[in-house]
Amino acid sequence: MKRKLFIIIFTAIFATVGAQQSQGTFSGYLTNEEYDVYLRIDFQNQNVIIPGQEIYGELPGYLGKKHNSFCWPITSVKKKGSREIVMTMVNDFGSEDLTATLTLQSDSTYLLKQTSGSTLKIPKNGKWQKLPKMLIFTKGH
Repeated sequence: MKRKLFIIIFTAIFATVGAQQSQGTFSGYLTNEEYDVYLRIDFQNQNVIIPGQEIYGELPGYLGKKHNSFCWPITSVKKKGSREIVMTMVNDFGSEDLTATLTLQSDSTYLLKQTSGSTLKIPKNGKWQKLPKMLIFTKGH
């Protein structure tokens, strides 16, 4: 009986660890502290809901600004190798869009590079702040 219980518990733990690893490297919360922005992404399941903007439904993710409701929803993603994703983003007004790549640099560092379309802009102190074409993000909590 103890052996069966041990096997059941061990199997449950192993299944949980396997499920966490299968989420992939393009899932989670990534931050850029310099510009106070973050990426909330899940490119595998594409089931991210933007808080307060549920009307968009489930998406691959979004770029958000801390302490602000403005965001750039990610509308589509396409895998380009094991360490790079090409994605399309649109501002939450729907008036601007862009294409960017997100590349895994190391275990916890990602490079977001705008490749075409509009420039990423975020609100800051009542004005629009343009973000650089390349931003480094780190995996957060």
